[in-house]
Parts: sequence; structure tokens; C-alpha cells
Amino acid sequence: MNPSLVVGIDASRMRSGGGRAHLIGILSHADPTAHGIERVHLWSFPDLLSAIPDYPWLEKHSPPALVGSLWRQLQWQAFRLTDQVRQAGCDILFTADASTLCRFKPQVVLSQDMLSYEPGIMQLFGWGRARFRLLAILWMQNNAFRRADGVIFLTRYAGNVIQQSCGTLPRVAYIPHGVGDSFQQIRRQAEWPQPGERPIRCLYVSNAALYKHQWEVVRAVESLRAKGADIALTLVGGGSGKAQKRLDKQIAISDPQRMYITQDEFVSQSKLQDYLARADLFIFASSCENMPNTLIEAMAAGLPIACSDRGPMPEILVDAGLYFDPEDYISIAEAVRKLINEPLLRNRLAAQAKCLSQQYSWPRCADETWAFIAETARETK
Repeated sequence: MNPSLVVGIDASRMRSGGGRAHLIGILSHADPTAHGIERVHLWSFPDLLSAIPDYPWLEKHSPPALVGSLWRQLQWQAFRLTDQVRQAGCDILFTADASTLCRFKPQVVLSQDMLSYEPGIMQLFGWGRARFRLLAILWMQNNAFRRADGVIFLTRYAGNVIQQSCGTLPRVAYIPHGVGDSFQQIRRQAEWPQPGERPIRCLYVSNAALYKHQWEVVRAVESLRAKGADIALTLVGGGSGKAQKRLDKQIAISDPQRMYITQDEFVSQSKLQDYLARADLFIFASSCENMPNTLIEAMAAGLPIACSDRGPMPEILVDAGLYFDPEDYISIAEAVRKLINEPLLRNRLAAQAKCLSQQYSWPRCADETWAFIAETARETK
């Protein structure tokens, strides 16, 4: 019988919503002991640790350095984490953010970030702090992938693009994350509107960013209204910087009175479900994603979807949506127009999307992740 394992998890950099959801998902939806893992040590900051339930096999650690500056966090990760993992008796370290300086071996690294790798995206940021940050992340992640004994990618698209930069990796797994059951249980609050009843409610969930192209979606909605479509757009996710300024400028041109364009700030998962329940149609116009959470959530809600044809989106949505060029508002408008005007197609695609979403479950993601970690630990001993 295989000896039991002790696994460490470095979640010291898990500040984003997607990363936190992934960590909580794999800890909450599978039992590591089923894979011969008797104990898991988790290093993170207090806010995230408090959001994770307690389990007999889980021991939480919150070093003081993790509530300090970014520089202090990186110093701890580079110079202290390895010793703490060894003192805990860990057989392997699972790193939940590939921007790591820890050199403990053996190590499995999870890839969740594509901004530094997607061709043409870095150029959007010009030569400033944001671009230098992406270059630093590129360097750190490539080194982490090359040092790792195993790498988990969320999509095959991400794995292919990243390995063109860091080189072919000897041991990889493709494990997409899950979508919460609460999104599968969303019930639409209204039927598709009859002409003159109310506007068709379009929803786009994402923070304003240079690669999200919200301004092109606004232009598309404006052009559809100019041709007689009774349509409104809600943007959820907030934003700042150059992208938000560009979006504000376009809204001021297209809908200066804010009659049919609404932008709301970031909302919780429970409130997001309310937005999805009220929507008639979902638009996703990003040109850079590793694995798009909000797209999968819209699929689970059973919404008809007009989607960007870039990145991993066709891998996720397959043939259950209509695709467009996210940098061309005419292309966006044509996809939305077709969903509006062809009810049989619209209903068929929405049903297909909901069916496809069922493969993205947290129990499956968690089980496959623990299995890969355990297998890597045993093969590298």
C-alpha cells in the first residue's frame, strides 16, 4: 500500500476572486485522504483562511509577513517558506499562484494568469508600470514552470500558449475549475420580451480592462438600437484607469443620458446570480483569458451567449454560442442581432450551453487536482 502523504499549499498570493474561489473549491469539494493524503498544511493570510472551513486533515498557517507589503510577502516566499514546508514534514508543495519565488521540491504549480503570455495583450499597456509588472510576472512564472515537477493548466489553450514561452514541460495536467451549484439552479425571472413590452436585457460581467473591450460592446448596442432593436446593456464589474476612461467616453457618445447603458460595480456571487436571472442575453467580449469564470456562470444559468472568438473561449463554449471579433463592434452587433431575431437558434444554444456547463464541477476539479498532486509526489520521491 502506498505510504500516506503530507501536502503543503502556498496560497500566500491568492488576492483575486478567481484564485480564492479555486482554492476554496478544491478544499471544500473533495477529501484528500481518498488519495492517500493524511494532512494538508495551508499557508495564507487571515482573511482567506477564515473563509475556508476547518477539516480534521487541514492545518492553517498565517505568517505575519503575509499581512505586510508586497516586498515583505515576496521575501517570506523566497527565503522562509521552504524551511516552513520542510518543518511541517510536507512531501510536496502545491503552489496556487505561479508567480512564486519558492524553490521547494517537489512542487506542483497552478497556472491561472494569461496576461503576460497572450500575443498582443502586453502591448496594450504601453511602456509603463503595468507593462513592467507583466514582464516581471512573465519571468517569475516561466521560472516557476521550469522548476516545477508538475504544472496544472485550466485549459489546453492556456497550456499551449504558455509552453511556447517557457518551453515544453514534462508533466502537465489540464483541470478546468468548477462552477457553483447555485449557478446551475438559477431560474430566469422573465420570459423573452414581446415587442414593445420592455427592452431586451443584455449583460456583460467583467471589470473594465484594456482587453475586455466594453466600449466596443457599447458601440454594438448603439448600432442595434439605431436599427430599431429595443435593447439595453448592463455592465457589471466596475473599473478604473485607461480602460474605464475609454468606456466612459464611449458611453458619453452613445448614450449621454444613460437611458439604456448601465455600469455597476463588482458584486458578490449571490448578487451576480440575481443579475443573471434577470438577463435575457449574455455578452462576453474579452480577448485574453485563462479560463473565464463569468462565461461559465452564464452558461450554467442557461443564457443565450454572444462570445469573443479569442483565447480559450471556443474551447469552453464550443458550439453553444455565437462568436464575434471583440475588437469590432459590427461583428459584436451581428452576433447579438442573430440571437435576437432567431428564437429557435437562441433557445437551442442556451440549452446546449447549460448542458456543457455541467462538466465544470468543483467535485471533479478537486478530485482530479488532489489525484495529480498525490501522483506527482509519489513519482518524484
